[in-house]
Amino acid sequence: MALRGEAYDARFEQLEREGRYLHGEADLVCALLDDPLGAPAGPVLDAGCGTGRVGIELARRGVSVTGVDLDRQMLEAARAKAPALPWIEADLARKHFDPSYALVVAAGNVMIFLAPGTAGAVVANLSGALVEGGLLVAGFQLDGRLDLAAYDANCAAAGLELSARYGTWEQGRFDGGDYAVSVHRRTAPGAR
Repeated sequence: MALRGEAYDARFEQLEREGRYLHGEADLVCALLDDPLGAPAGPVLDAGCGTGRVGIELARRGVSVTGVDLDRQMLEAARAKAPALPWIEADLARKHFDPSYALVVAAGNVMIFLAPGTAGAVVANLSGALVEGGLLVAGFQLDGRLDLAAYDANCAAAGLELSARYGTWEQGRFDGGDYAVSVHRRTAPGAR
């Protein structure tokens, strides 16, 4: 059974007590926002935000961020921790966004936890949230639920072009391992 809300947060609190660094996603997002060749200036959409771990850290660093998730219990935990941030309850496969975000981050294996057959619709909707030149940054396990070729094909169909691929959120080299962080740039209007 998947962890929800406070139980999910407790897992990350335990990792932090063990000395694990938990903000690689926020580090990469901020690096891309600060790089003149990275994302354009603008707000960030935390897609599949869960309990808000990444979004709250981005806000702490001064980034304008909105979180969106389908799981009400996870969002309740996010709202309890950061009530001033905008948290949207929505299905990424059905939610259409205005193209107003410089960067969309999908951390925490969001792409492999989608309902079967919805990855293309989700990528199209996330692409549609981006301004021209905006970035979709997604990290997920390569465990057979979604492979990189299929993910890249969904991105291409949504007007996104691969800009970088890493093996970790800390920008470690991708060597064909079991985890990938992909950075795709919106070059054309996203498919709807």
